[in-house]
Amino acid sequence: MLKTLHIENYALISESDITFDGNFTVITGETGAGKSILLGALGLLLGQRADTQVLYDRERKCLVEATFDISHLGLQPLFEQYDADYDDLLILRREILPSAKSRAFVNDSPANLQFLKELAPHILDIHSQYQTLTLTESLFQTQLVDTFSDGQALPQYQALYREYVDLKHELEQLTAQDAENSKMHDYNRFLFDELVAANLSDDEQQLLEEEARLLEHTGTIKESLSVVNGLCDGDEGAVARLIAAKGSLAHITAYHSEIETLHQRLDSCIIELQDLLSDAASLDDRLQYSPERQAFVTERLDLIYRLQKKHGVDSIPALLEVKERLDQQLQEADNLDDRIRQVMERVDDVFAHMQRAADSLTSCRQQAGHLLEQQLLPVLSQLGMAAARIVVDIAPAADYGSMGHDVVRLLFNANQGGNLRPLADVASGGELSRLMLAVKSIVTQRNLLPTIIFDEIDSGVSGDISVAVGSIMRQMAQHMQVIAITHLPQIAAKASQHLKVAKALEGDRTISHIRPLTLDERITEIAVMLSSNPPTSAALQTARELIS
Repeated sequence: MLKTLHIENYALISESDITFDGNFTVITGETGAGKSILLGALGLLLGQRADTQVLYDRERKCLVEATFDISHLGLQPLFEQYDADYDDLLILRREILPSAKSRAFVNDSPANLQFLKELAPHILDIHSQYQTLTLTESLFQTQLVDTFSDGQALPQYQALYREYVDLKHELEQLTAQDAENSKMHDYNRFLFDELVAANLSDDEQQLLEEEARLLEHTGTIKESLSVVNGLCDGDEGAVARLIAAKGSLAHITAYHSEIETLHQRLDSCIIELQDLLSDAASLDDRLQYSPERQAFVTERLDLIYRLQKKHGVDSIPALLEVKERLDQQLQEADNLDDRIRQVMERVDDVFAHMQRAADSLTSCRQQAGHLLEQQLLPVLSQLGMAAARIVVDIAPAADYGSMGHDVVRLLFNANQGGNLRPLADVASGGELSRLMLAVKSIVTQRNLLPTIIFDEIDSGVSGDISVAVGSIMRQMAQHMQVIAITHLPQIAAKASQHLKVAKALEGDRTISHIRPLTLDERITEIAVMLSSNPPTSAALQTARELIS
């Protein structure tokens, strides 16, 4: 329930404080006095976009603050979701700075606009005369009927519908992936089989490259080894000469200790050189040139180099990684068919459940439609449309959607004997206004909203009908707080609180004032609305009778 509203430096309002009672409040005033300014200020508190154009004084900030009693609304989880402090008395504040920056506060703590937008539908419903047009929209009519259903059929259907849509999307992705895999599968299989046939090992390339160099230079190596053997072996070779030198030292070793050392070193050299010649001979024997082996090594290296170039790598380990990756891709492609079959089966299963849920939703809507018709007709009769007929028509939709498999239409005719047709085709503006008021009067009782504001919803009605409109609003006020901006005295007279908006010239500026009226002031104001200013005595008497 809206308890207080403070407006400062907003549009034509320099500063104003309003206290609302919890019942039926009307706001009246001449055209252009600023009645709708209140709605704009409240809109800021409900998360609407801020604009510096609303600043009364461009040098000062604009401030709008309201307090709401939310003790019975169960909003604690929403506050926890936004990590905000909860209190039964909710304080919303919005500031617009001259710099165009905007700030929002919930219970004196900074808050983002999304939090205000989340709070809005729980604390306040602002209904303008233009919103009446939504009554002709299919979605609104569907939601209206769902308001009178058990409340479970639609969420159950929508859960299955979301699952069905997600599965269909997954199936589309899998099918597209399968189509792409089909293009690449044969080629990947060829690449994989080629690498398998190559039978590569990690160090094979290095060993083959060494062998290739050896085979290429076998002749040169054997020639060099032959030269070494010729220089070191034989009667005139290095070994024979070293043996002779050793013999020359043998008979003089006793004369000097260093000669013995030289003798021993020569002996070591002879032994080392003889080992060297033996190893060289062994190597020469092993080095046998084979054209067949050279051809094999060359062919094998060519295969390795070609595979590396094809796959953009420079080593056999990298080729083995490519092989592993291709193997994994081929296995995934093989498994994809199984996954597609599983998802298709799941799609069919969920669709079957969704169909049953949609049928159940249709049945609930048919029952809810009858209930809506039964509750609307008495209110329409009260509003001067006793001959009106309204029927909730539910037909199958072309496809399943987020709201089910139904096309919900309100068929209406205000006159006796007329044909039922869709609202948008037959209802006048005044009839739509009355019909929307009837809808709001029964829906708000089910939704248990704390506050509803009507902004000239009485457009297009007058006389006895306006009295009925006021009576319905007063009846609504027994269950909730009702605030109505009106130009009809019959409605203003039904209120428990009467606020008047008036313009005045202060200096060179026009400002709006909002204040509550006393009983005598109410009588005068309603009399003015009935006749002229100043009011006639007859109008004053009529005003007293209306209020009483």
